[in-house]
Amino acid sequence: MDTKLQDFAEKAVNYASRTGAQYCDARAEQQKQKSVLLENNQTEFVRTNDDRGLGIRIIKDNLWSFCSITNPQSFEEVKVAINNSIKNTNNQNENKIKLYPNTNKKIKINYPVLKKPELDEIIKIGLECNKIILETPKIIKSIVHPWYSINSKYFINSEGTEILQNFTDVIIEMIATAHDSGITQSVNITEGGRGGLEQILNNDKIQKTAKNISSKASQLTNAKPVKEEKATVVMNPDFVSLLTHEILGHPSEADRVLGKEMAWAGGAWWKNKLGEKIGSEKLNVFDDPTIKESLGWYQFDDEGVETRKTTLVENGILKNHMQNRETAQIFNSAPTGNMRATNYRFMPLIRMACTCIANGDSKVDEIIKDVKHGYLISNMKIPSIDMKRYNWSISCQYAQKIENGEITDLLKDVIVMGTAPEFFKSIDACGDDFTVRPITNCGKGDPMQSMIMGNGGPTIRGTATVKSAN
Repeated sequence: MDTKLQDFAEKAVNYASRTGAQYCDARAEQQKQKSVLLENNQTEFVRTNDDRGLGIRIIKDNLWSFCSITNPQSFEEVKVAINNSIKNTNNQNENKIKLYPNTNKKIKINYPVLKKPELDEIIKIGLECNKIILETPKIIKSIVHPWYSINSKYFINSEGTEILQNFTDVIIEMIATAHDSGITQSVNITEGGRGGLEQILNNDKIQKTAKNISSKASQLTNAKPVKEEKATVVMNPDFVSLLTHEILGHPSEADRVLGKEMAWAGGAWWKNKLGEKIGSEKLNVFDDPTIKESLGWYQFDDEGVETRKTTLVENGILKNHMQNRETAQIFNSAPTGNMRATNYRFMPLIRMACTCIANGDSKVDEIIKDVKHGYLISNMKIPSIDMKRYNWSISCQYAQKIENGEITDLLKDVIVMGTAPEFFKSIDACGDDFTVRPITNCGKGDPMQSMIMGNGGPTIRGTATVKSAN
Protein backbone atom coordinates (compact mmCIF):
# COMPACT_ATOMS: atom_id res chain seq x y z
CA MET A 1 0.00 0.00 0.00
CA ASP A 2 1.23 3.47 -0.92
CA THR A 3 2.14 5.01 2.46
CA LYS A 4 1.13 8.50 1.28
CA LEU A 5 -2.33 7.26 0.29
CA GLN A 6 -2.69 5.46 3.60
CA ASP A 7 -1.64 8.63 5.44
CA PHE A 8 -4.28 10.64 3.53
CA ALA A 9 -6.96 8.13 4.60
CA GLU A 10 -6.01 8.54 8.25
CA LYS A 11 -5.96 12.33 7.98
CA ALA A 12 -9.32 12.30 6.18
CA VAL A 13 -11.01 10.50 9.06
CA ASN A 14 -9.50 12.89 11.60
CA TYR A 15 -10.44 15.94 9.55
CA ALA A 16 -14.05 14.80 9.03
CA SER A 17 -14.39 14.17 12.75
CA ARG A 18 -13.18 17.70 13.50
CA THR A 19 -15.91 19.10 11.23
CA GLY A 20 -18.50 17.54 13.53
CA ALA A 21 -19.14 14.28 11.64
CA GLN A 22 -20.83 11.57 13.72
CA TYR A 23 -18.94 8.90 11.81
CA CYS A 24 -16.36 8.64 9.03
CA ASP A 25 -14.52 5.87 7.26
CA ALA A 26 -11.97 5.94 4.45
CA ARG A 27 -10.78 3.31 2.01
CA ALA A 28 -7.36 3.76 0.42
CA GLU A 29 -7.10 1.35 -2.50
CA GLN A 30 -4.66 0.58 -5.25
CA GLN A 31 -4.96 -1.97 -8.02
CA LYS A 32 -2.56 -3.07 -10.74
CA GLN A 33 -4.27 -5.03 -13.48
CA LYS A 34 -2.86 -6.68 -16.59
CA SER A 35 -4.85 -8.45 -19.29
CA VAL A 36 -4.58 -9.79 -22.82
CA LEU A 37 -7.23 -10.64 -25.42
CA LEU A 38 -6.39 -13.36 -27.93
CA GLU A 39 -8.52 -14.30 -30.91
CA ASN A 40 -7.64 -17.08 -33.36
CA ASN A 41 -3.98 -17.07 -32.31
CA GLN A 42 -3.72 -13.30 -32.74
CA THR A 43 -3.14 -10.83 -29.92
CA GLU A 44 -5.92 -8.24 -30.09
CA PHE A 45 -4.66 -6.15 -27.19
CA VAL A 46 -2.50 -6.10 -24.08
CA ARG A 47 -3.66 -3.74 -21.34
CA THR A 48 -2.15 -2.59 -18.11
CA ASN A 49 -3.84 -0.36 -15.57
CA ASP A 50 -2.58 1.15 -12.34
CA ASP A 51 -5.38 2.73 -10.31
CA ARG A 52 -5.29 4.25 -6.85
CA GLY A 53 -7.41 6.56 -4.78
CA LEU A 54 -9.55 7.28 -1.72
CA GLY A 55 -13.23 6.69 -0.98
CA ILE A 56 -14.62 8.51 2.07
CA ARG A 57 -18.02 8.02 3.76
CA ILE A 58 -19.33 10.49 6.31
CA ILE A 59 -22.38 10.73 8.55
CA LYS A 60 -23.14 14.30 9.57
CA ASP A 61 -26.50 15.65 10.77
CA ASN A 62 -27.86 12.11 10.27
CA LEU A 63 -27.13 12.15 6.53
CA TRP A 64 -24.69 10.05 4.57
CA SER A 65 -22.26 11.76 2.22
CA PHE A 66 -19.55 10.27 0.04
CA CYS A 67 -16.62 11.46 -2.00
CA SER A 68 -13.78 9.85 -3.90
CA ILE A 69 -10.44 11.20 -5.06
CA THR A 70 -8.29 9.52 -7.69
CA ASN A 71 -4.56 9.56 -6.96
CA PRO A 72 -4.53 12.62 -4.66
CA GLN A 73 -1.22 14.46 -4.59
CA SER A 74 -1.89 16.59 -1.52
CA PHE A 75 -4.15 16.44 1.50
CA GLU A 76 -5.60 19.79 0.43
CA GLU A 77 -7.31 17.92 -2.45
CA VAL A 78 -8.80 15.51 0.07
CA LYS A 79 -10.04 18.34 2.33
CA VAL A 80 -11.74 20.08 -0.61
CA ALA A 81 -13.51 16.85 -1.57
CA ILE A 82 -14.70 16.27 2.01
CA ASN A 83 -15.95 19.85 2.37
CA ASN A 84 -17.83 19.69 -0.93
CA SER A 85 -19.34 16.35 0.00
CA ILE A 86 -20.68 17.67 3.31
CA LYS A 87 -21.85 20.91 1.68
CA ASN A 88 -23.87 19.01 -0.93
CA THR A 89 -25.80 17.24 1.85
CA ASN A 90 -26.14 20.26 4.12
CA ASN A 91 -29.55 19.37 5.54
CA GLN A 92 -30.61 17.76 8.77
CA ASN A 93 -32.43 14.45 8.98
CA GLU A 94 -34.64 13.83 12.01
CA ASN A 95 -34.34 10.07 11.56
CA LYS A 96 -31.13 9.14 13.31
CA ILE A 97 -28.79 6.80 11.44
CA LYS A 98 -27.91 3.91 13.71
CA LEU A 99 -24.98 1.63 13.04
CA TYR A 100 -24.70 -1.79 14.63
CA PRO A 101 -21.77 -1.78 17.10
CA ASN A 102 -18.62 -3.23 15.61
CA THR A 103 -15.53 -4.65 17.28
CA ASN A 104 -12.51 -2.51 16.43
CA LYS A 105 -9.60 -4.28 14.79
CA LYS A 106 -6.07 -3.35 13.81
CA ILE A 107 -4.81 -6.02 11.46
CA LYS A 108 -2.89 -6.70 8.23
CA ILE A 109 -3.83 -9.67 6.04
CA ASN A 110 -1.84 -11.04 3.09
CA TYR A 111 -3.88 -13.58 1.14
CA PRO A 112 -1.68 -16.43 -0.17
CA VAL A 113 -0.19 -16.38 -3.67
CA LEU A 114 1.68 -19.58 -4.48
CA LYS A 115 2.76 -18.60 -8.00
CA LYS A 116 3.02 -14.89 -8.73
CA PRO A 117 1.29 -13.94 -12.00
CA GLU A 118 3.27 -12.25 -14.77
CA LEU A 119 2.08 -10.81 -18.09
CA ASP A 120 4.36 -13.03 -20.19
CA GLU A 121 3.05 -16.11 -18.41
CA ILE A 122 -0.65 -15.35 -18.91
CA ILE A 123 0.00 -14.60 -22.60
CA LYS A 124 1.70 -17.98 -22.93
CA ILE A 125 -1.22 -19.75 -21.21
CA GLY A 126 -3.71 -17.85 -23.36
CA LEU A 127 -1.98 -18.78 -26.62
CA GLU A 128 -1.83 -22.43 -25.57
CA CYS A 129 -5.56 -22.51 -24.81
CA ASN A 130 -6.32 -20.66 -28.04
CA LYS A 131 -4.43 -23.29 -30.01
CA ILE A 132 -6.19 -26.17 -28.21
CA ILE A 133 -9.62 -24.72 -29.02
CA LEU A 134 -8.78 -24.19 -32.71
CA GLU A 135 -7.56 -27.78 -33.12
CA THR A 136 -11.14 -29.07 -32.74
CA PRO A 137 -13.08 -29.65 -36.00
CA LYS A 138 -15.77 -27.06 -36.89
CA ILE A 139 -14.29 -24.36 -34.63
CA ILE A 140 -14.21 -21.01 -36.46
CA LYS A 141 -13.36 -18.68 -33.60
CA SER A 142 -11.45 -18.93 -30.34
CA ILE A 143 -11.40 -16.05 -27.87
CA VAL A 144 -9.24 -16.27 -24.76
CA HIS A 145 -9.01 -13.45 -22.19
CA PRO A 146 -6.62 -14.05 -19.27
CA TRP A 147 -6.08 -11.30 -16.72
CA TYR A 148 -4.93 -10.67 -13.19
CA SER A 149 -5.12 -7.90 -10.61
CA ILE A 150 -2.93 -7.19 -7.61
CA ASN A 151 -4.86 -5.32 -4.94
CA SER A 152 -4.20 -3.50 -1.69
CA LYS A 153 -7.05 -2.10 0.46
CA TYR A 154 -6.63 -0.07 3.62
CA PHE A 155 -9.71 0.69 5.74
CA ILE A 156 -9.84 3.10 8.66
CA ASN A 157 -12.78 4.58 10.55
CA SER A 158 -13.45 7.07 13.33
CA GLU A 159 -14.17 4.21 15.76
CA GLY A 160 -10.55 3.03 15.75
CA THR A 161 -10.55 0.23 13.17
CA GLU A 162 -7.56 -0.10 10.84
CA ILE A 163 -7.42 -3.00 8.37
CA LEU A 164 -5.01 -3.64 5.49
CA GLN A 165 -5.82 -6.47 3.06
CA ASN A 166 -3.54 -7.50 0.16
CA PHE A 167 -4.79 -10.00 -2.40
CA THR A 168 -4.38 -11.16 -6.00
CA ASP A 169 -7.02 -12.45 -8.43
CA VAL A 170 -6.26 -14.52 -11.53
CA ILE A 171 -8.97 -15.13 -14.16
CA ILE A 172 -9.23 -16.63 -17.63
CA GLU A 173 -12.33 -16.35 -19.81
CA MET A 174 -12.69 -18.47 -22.97
CA ILE A 175 -15.21 -18.74 -25.81
CA ALA A 176 -15.23 -21.47 -28.46
CA THR A 177 -17.46 -20.92 -31.51
CA ALA A 178 -18.25 -23.68 -34.01
CA HIS A 179 -20.02 -23.53 -37.38
CA ASP A 180 -21.35 -26.27 -39.61
CA SER A 181 -24.03 -26.37 -42.34
CA GLY A 182 -25.34 -22.91 -41.47
CA ILE A 183 -25.50 -23.58 -37.71
CA THR A 184 -23.33 -21.60 -35.28
CA GLN A 185 -22.91 -22.56 -31.62
CA SER A 186 -20.73 -21.12 -28.85
CA VAL A 187 -19.68 -22.39 -25.44
CA ASN A 188 -17.90 -20.19 -22.89
CA ILE A 189 -16.32 -20.69 -19.51
CA THR A 190 -14.65 -18.62 -16.79
CA GLU A 191 -12.03 -20.08 -14.46
CA GLY A 192 -9.92 -18.60 -11.70
CA GLY A 193 -9.97 -17.39 -8.14
CA ARG A 194 -8.23 -15.45 -5.38
CA GLY A 195 -4.57 -16.38 -5.41
CA GLY A 196 -1.81 -16.71 -7.99
CA LEU A 197 -1.39 -18.60 -11.24
CA GLU A 198 -2.11 -21.81 -9.35
CA GLN A 199 -5.79 -20.86 -9.69
CA ILE A 200 -5.73 -21.83 -13.36
CA LEU A 201 -2.64 -24.03 -13.71
CA ASN A 202 -3.20 -26.90 -11.26
CA ASN A 203 -3.44 -30.34 -12.91
CA ASP A 204 -3.60 -28.89 -16.44
CA LYS A 205 -7.07 -27.66 -15.46
CA ILE A 206 -7.30 -24.83 -17.96
CA GLN A 207 -6.03 -26.88 -20.89
CA LYS A 208 -8.63 -29.56 -20.20
CA THR A 209 -11.32 -26.88 -19.94
CA ALA A 210 -10.29 -25.40 -23.31
CA LYS A 211 -10.56 -28.84 -24.92
CA ASN A 212 -13.93 -29.47 -23.29
CA ILE A 213 -15.63 -26.25 -24.42
CA SER A 214 -14.36 -26.57 -28.00
CA SER A 215 -15.53 -30.19 -28.19
CA LYS A 216 -18.97 -29.28 -26.83
CA ALA A 217 -19.37 -26.31 -29.20
CA SER A 218 -18.53 -28.58 -32.14
CA GLN A 219 -21.02 -31.23 -31.01
CA LEU A 220 -23.78 -28.64 -30.57
CA THR A 221 -23.87 -27.86 -34.30
CA ASN A 222 -25.58 -31.24 -34.70
CA ALA A 223 -27.68 -31.07 -31.52
CA LYS A 224 -31.46 -31.16 -31.50
CA PRO A 225 -33.89 -28.46 -30.31
CA VAL A 226 -36.13 -29.08 -27.31
CA LYS A 227 -39.92 -29.19 -27.25
CA GLU A 228 -41.53 -27.02 -24.61
CA GLU A 229 -42.77 -28.91 -21.57
CA LYS A 230 -42.80 -28.89 -17.80
CA ALA A 231 -40.55 -31.69 -16.65
CA THR A 232 -38.00 -32.98 -14.18
CA VAL A 233 -34.73 -31.11 -14.51
CA VAL A 234 -31.32 -32.09 -13.15
CA MET A 235 -29.06 -29.03 -13.00
CA ASN A 236 -25.28 -29.27 -12.87
CA PRO A 237 -23.30 -27.12 -10.38
CA ASP A 238 -22.27 -24.52 -12.97
CA PHE A 239 -25.92 -23.81 -13.88
CA VAL A 240 -26.92 -23.95 -10.21
CA SER A 241 -24.38 -21.24 -9.39
CA LEU A 242 -26.15 -18.72 -11.65
CA LEU A 243 -29.58 -19.84 -10.44
CA THR A 244 -28.40 -19.31 -6.85
CA HIS A 245 -26.92 -15.94 -7.72
CA GLU A 246 -30.04 -14.55 -9.36
CA ILE A 247 -32.93 -16.03 -7.35
CA LEU A 248 -31.46 -16.71 -3.91
CA GLY A 249 -28.47 -14.36 -3.59
CA HIS A 250 -29.81 -11.03 -4.80
CA PRO A 251 -33.14 -11.30 -2.92
CA SER A 252 -31.11 -11.98 0.24
CA GLU A 253 -29.47 -8.54 0.15
CA ALA A 254 -31.26 -6.54 2.84
CA ASP A 255 -31.35 -3.28 0.88
CA ARG A 256 -33.39 -5.06 -1.82
CA VAL A 257 -35.66 -6.55 0.82
CA LEU A 258 -36.28 -3.05 2.19
CA GLY A 259 -37.10 -1.78 -1.31
CA LYS A 260 -34.18 0.65 -1.43
CA GLU A 261 -33.15 -0.65 -4.87
CA MET A 262 -36.59 -0.97 -6.47
CA ALA A 263 -36.06 1.99 -8.80
CA TRP A 264 -33.10 0.49 -10.66
CA ALA A 265 -32.41 -3.09 -9.60
CA GLY A 266 -35.54 -4.58 -8.06
CA GLY A 267 -36.59 -6.02 -4.73
CA ALA A 268 -37.00 -9.44 -3.16
CA TRP A 269 -39.68 -12.07 -3.75
CA TRP A 270 -39.53 -13.16 -0.11
CA LYS A 271 -39.98 -9.77 1.56
CA ASN A 272 -41.56 -10.15 5.04
CA LYS A 273 -41.16 -13.94 4.88
CA LEU A 274 -38.42 -14.47 7.49
CA GLY A 275 -39.23 -17.63 9.41
CA GLU A 276 -41.51 -18.93 6.65
CA LYS A 277 -41.04 -21.97 4.47
CA ILE A 278 -39.98 -20.89 0.97
CA GLY A 279 -38.55 -24.15 -0.38
CA SER A 280 -38.35 -27.88 0.17
CA GLU A 281 -36.58 -29.39 3.17
CA LYS A 282 -33.71 -30.24 0.81
CA LEU A 283 -32.99 -26.55 0.25
CA ASN A 284 -30.19 -25.06 2.35
CA VAL A 285 -28.56 -21.80 1.30
CA PHE A 286 -25.65 -19.85 2.75
CA ASP A 287 -23.30 -16.99 1.96
CA ASP A 288 -19.70 -17.52 2.99
CA PRO A 289 -16.86 -15.01 2.40
CA THR A 290 -14.48 -17.38 4.20
CA ILE A 291 -14.38 -19.96 1.36
CA LYS A 292 -10.69 -19.88 0.50
CA GLU A 293 -9.59 -19.10 -3.07
CA SER A 294 -13.11 -18.08 -4.11
CA LEU A 295 -13.39 -14.66 -5.78
CA GLY A 296 -15.65 -13.82 -2.85
CA TRP A 297 -13.01 -14.62 -0.22
CA TYR A 298 -12.19 -11.78 2.19
CA GLN A 299 -11.83 -11.46 5.95
CA PHE A 300 -13.24 -7.94 6.43
CA ASP A 301 -15.78 -6.07 4.33
CA ASP A 302 -15.76 -2.39 3.37
CA GLU A 303 -17.30 -1.38 6.71
CA GLY A 304 -14.59 -3.18 8.65
CA VAL A 305 -16.94 -5.99 9.68
CA GLU A 306 -15.33 -9.40 10.08
CA THR A 307 -16.85 -12.02 7.81
CA ARG A 308 -18.51 -15.31 8.66
CA LYS A 309 -20.71 -17.94 7.09
CA THR A 310 -24.34 -16.81 7.12
CA THR A 311 -27.23 -19.26 6.87
CA LEU A 312 -29.90 -17.76 4.62
CA VAL A 313 -32.23 -20.74 4.17
CA GLU A 314 -32.30 -23.81 6.42
CA ASN A 315 -34.33 -26.87 5.44
CA GLY A 316 -36.50 -24.66 3.23
CA ILE A 317 -37.11 -21.98 5.91
CA LEU A 318 -35.94 -18.40 5.30
CA LYS A 319 -33.62 -17.57 8.20
CA ASN A 320 -31.69 -14.42 7.41
CA HIS A 321 -30.68 -11.74 4.92
CA MET A 322 -27.27 -10.27 4.15
CA GLN A 323 -26.92 -7.20 6.35
CA ASN A 324 -24.76 -4.13 6.70
CA ARG A 325 -24.33 -2.20 9.96
CA GLU A 326 -27.35 -0.01 9.23
CA THR A 327 -29.85 -2.64 8.02
CA ALA A 328 -28.84 -4.96 10.87
CA GLN A 329 -30.38 -2.45 13.28
CA ILE A 330 -33.62 -2.40 11.26
CA PHE A 331 -33.90 -6.20 11.19
CA ASN A 332 -32.73 -6.61 14.80
CA SER A 333 -29.97 -8.82 13.45
CA ALA A 334 -26.18 -8.61 13.12
CA PRO A 335 -24.12 -7.41 10.15
CA THR A 336 -22.95 -10.29 7.98
CA GLY A 337 -19.83 -8.76 6.40
CA ASN A 338 -21.38 -8.24 2.96
CA MET A 339 -20.85 -4.49 2.50
CA ARG A 340 -18.62 -4.05 -0.56
CA ALA A 341 -17.76 -1.58 -3.31
CA THR A 342 -16.20 -2.27 -6.69
CA ASN A 343 -13.43 0.15 -5.75
CA TYR A 344 -12.76 3.42 -3.94
CA ARG A 345 -14.86 5.39 -6.46
CA PHE A 346 -18.12 3.94 -5.12
CA MET A 347 -20.16 3.77 -1.93
CA PRO A 348 -20.26 0.20 -0.59
CA LEU A 349 -23.47 -1.77 -1.14
CA ILE A 350 -24.73 -5.03 0.32
CA ARG A 351 -23.29 -7.64 -2.03
CA MET A 352 -23.04 -11.39 -2.18
CA ALA A 353 -19.62 -12.81 -1.37
CA CYS A 354 -20.03 -16.51 -2.13
CA THR A 355 -23.69 -17.53 -2.04
CA CYS A 356 -24.33 -21.24 -2.49
CA ILE A 357 -26.89 -24.00 -2.22
CA ALA A 358 -25.43 -26.51 0.23
CA ASN A 359 -24.66 -30.02 -0.97
CA GLY A 360 -26.79 -32.99 0.04
CA ASP A 361 -26.11 -36.70 0.36
CA SER A 362 -27.32 -38.03 -3.02
CA LYS A 363 -24.93 -39.50 -5.56
CA VAL A 364 -25.14 -37.66 -8.88
CA ASP A 365 -25.55 -40.84 -10.91
CA GLU A 366 -28.42 -41.88 -8.63
CA ILE A 367 -30.11 -38.50 -9.06
CA ILE A 368 -30.07 -39.08 -12.83
CA LYS A 369 -30.90 -42.78 -12.61
CA ASP A 370 -34.17 -42.05 -10.77
CA VAL A 371 -35.47 -39.82 -13.60
CA LYS A 372 -37.87 -41.57 -15.95
CA HIS A 373 -38.17 -38.60 -18.28
CA GLY A 374 -36.41 -35.27 -17.90
CA TYR A 375 -33.42 -33.14 -18.78
CA LEU A 376 -29.84 -32.65 -17.63
CA ILE A 377 -29.21 -28.89 -17.68
CA SER A 378 -25.55 -27.86 -17.97
CA ASN A 379 -23.66 -24.61 -17.57
CA MET A 380 -24.92 -21.08 -17.11
CA LYS A 381 -25.65 -18.71 -19.95
CA ILE A 382 -28.09 -15.76 -19.85
CA PRO A 383 -30.59 -14.91 -17.07
CA SER A 384 -33.85 -12.98 -17.41
CA ILE A 385 -35.48 -12.24 -14.05
CA ASP A 386 -38.35 -9.98 -12.98
CA MET A 387 -38.01 -7.08 -10.53
CA LYS A 388 -38.62 -9.21 -7.44
CA ARG A 389 -36.64 -12.24 -8.67
CA TYR A 390 -39.90 -14.22 -8.65
CA ASN A 391 -40.38 -15.18 -12.30
CA TRP A 392 -37.15 -16.41 -13.80
CA SER A 393 -35.80 -17.64 -17.10
CA ILE A 394 -32.19 -18.82 -17.54
CA SER A 395 -30.68 -20.28 -20.69
CA CYS A 396 -28.10 -23.04 -20.46
CA GLN A 397 -25.16 -23.70 -22.74
CA TYR A 398 -26.40 -27.20 -23.49
CA ALA A 399 -28.78 -29.84 -22.20
CA GLN A 400 -29.34 -33.57 -22.61
CA LYS A 401 -32.42 -35.71 -22.47
CA ILE A 402 -32.79 -38.23 -19.66
CA GLU A 403 -34.85 -41.31 -20.58
CA ASN A 404 -35.33 -44.13 -18.07
CA GLY A 405 -32.32 -43.00 -16.07
CA GLU A 406 -30.02 -42.77 -19.09
CA ILE A 407 -28.54 -39.60 -20.65
CA THR A 408 -29.40 -39.51 -24.35
CA ASP A 409 -29.81 -36.72 -26.95
CA LEU A 410 -27.72 -33.55 -26.86
CA LEU A 411 -29.95 -30.44 -27.02
CA LYS A 412 -29.13 -26.86 -28.03
CA ASP A 413 -30.58 -23.40 -27.31
CA VAL A 414 -32.47 -24.53 -24.20
CA ILE A 415 -34.15 -22.12 -21.78
CA VAL A 416 -35.26 -23.20 -18.29
CA MET A 417 -38.00 -21.19 -16.61
CA GLY A 418 -40.31 -21.15 -13.59
CA THR A 419 -41.32 -19.22 -10.52
CA ALA A 420 -39.02 -19.05 -7.51
CA PRO A 421 -41.29 -20.55 -4.81
CA GLU A 422 -42.67 -23.31 -7.03
CA PHE A 423 -39.25 -24.39 -8.23
CA PHE A 424 -37.52 -24.31 -4.85
CA LYS A 425 -40.37 -26.28 -3.27
CA SER A 426 -39.95 -28.89 -6.03
CA ILE A 427 -36.32 -29.70 -5.21
CA ASP A 428 -36.21 -33.33 -4.10
CA ALA A 429 -32.49 -34.13 -4.35
CA CYS A 430 -29.17 -32.35 -3.79
CA GLY A 431 -25.96 -34.06 -4.81
CA ASP A 432 -22.96 -34.80 -2.63
CA ASP A 433 -20.85 -32.87 -5.14
CA PHE A 434 -20.19 -29.16 -4.61
CA THR A 435 -18.51 -26.56 -6.81
CA VAL A 436 -17.86 -22.84 -6.42
CA ARG A 437 -17.80 -20.95 -9.72
CA PRO A 438 -16.23 -17.52 -10.39
CA ILE A 439 -18.59 -14.65 -11.27
CA THR A 440 -16.84 -11.61 -12.75
CA ASN A 441 -19.61 -9.25 -13.85
CA CYS A 442 -22.39 -8.90 -11.27
CA GLY A 443 -24.03 -5.50 -11.63
CA LYS A 444 -25.82 -3.55 -8.91
CA GLY A 445 -26.40 0.03 -7.86
CA ASP A 446 -26.78 3.49 -9.39
CA PRO A 447 -24.22 4.37 -10.58
CA MET A 448 -23.74 0.76 -11.66
CA GLN A 449 -21.04 -1.24 -9.90
CA SER A 450 -19.66 -4.43 -11.43
CA MET A 451 -18.42 -6.88 -8.82
CA ILE A 452 -16.55 -10.17 -8.76
CA MET A 453 -17.66 -12.94 -6.42
CA GLY A 454 -18.25 -16.68 -6.09
CA ASN A 455 -21.45 -18.67 -6.37
CA GLY A 456 -21.94 -22.38 -6.17
CA GLY A 457 -23.77 -25.50 -5.23
CA PRO A 458 -24.23 -29.17 -6.02
CA THR A 459 -26.19 -31.01 -8.67
CA ILE A 460 -29.88 -30.51 -7.85
CA ARG A 461 -33.15 -32.00 -9.10
CA GLY A 462 -36.50 -30.24 -9.36
CA THR A 463 -39.33 -29.37 -11.74
CA ALA A 464 -39.31 -26.53 -14.28
CA THR A 465 -40.37 -25.68 -17.82
CA VAL A 466 -37.90 -26.18 -20.67
CA LYS A 467 -38.29 -24.56 -24.05
CA SER A 468 -36.28 -23.62 -27.12
CA ALA A 469 -34.72 -20.17 -27.39
CA ASN A 470 -35.58 -20.09 -31.10
